[in-house]
Amino acid sequence: MKVELGICLLDERLAEKGMTALQLAAALQYKPERIADYMENKRIMPLKAAISIAAVIGCRVEQLYELKPI
Repeated sequence: MKVELGICLLDERLAEKGMTALQLAAALQYKPERIADYMENKRIMPLKAAISIAAVIGCRVEQLYELKPI
């Protein structure tokens, strides 16, 4: 199945875990601006970043973005 990425759902995943974007950035040693860019759909997460983020917040990589079938 081919899919297209929709909006980033990172803010929702963080809220479910009771974690802030600043806590996530600190855990990954990323600049907070980078996390904000993902959340605001200014940048698409590279696969390595998505895997790391999913591992820290305890979700699947597929849950970080809205997936639209094409």
